[in-house]
Amino acid sequence: MKKIKPNYDEGMWKGAPSSSFLKAQSLRKNETAEEKIIWEKLRNNQLKGYKFRRQHPISLYIADFYCHQLKLIIEIDGEYHNLDEQIERDNERTQTLESNGLQLIRFTNNEVQTDLDNVISKINLKIDEIVDVL
Repeated sequence: MKKIKPNYDEGMWKGAPSSSFLKAQSLRKNETAEEKIIWEKLRNNQLKGYKFRRQHPISLYIADFYCHQLKLIIEIDGEYHNLDEQIERDNERTQTLESNGLQLIRFTNNEVQTDLDNVISKINLKIDEIVDVL
């Protein structure tokens, strides 16, 4: 488990390299259908008044959606996340980010496509859980 550079603990990007910003920009231009659906629900502070960013660089990673105020990352996972190799990478990524004070919530593309109301409900519950601790 990697510790993100301590001097970036409170920073929004936690030491992300400049190359990550170009990659994030490209990912925003080529977002998946499911990311578009979620973004329509998150953008413009629609979810409980919190600002979310899409394809946001954090350390060596790029989060699908990130709210800095809540330190919450939302990931929308496609089919390749079911591969054993990717599951291992995702677990390491999650442990690294969580050990640095961030929280993650994951959904599959299928969940977004077939049960969007439940996805949004779970995000709202996670926000409430985080706010209760703050």
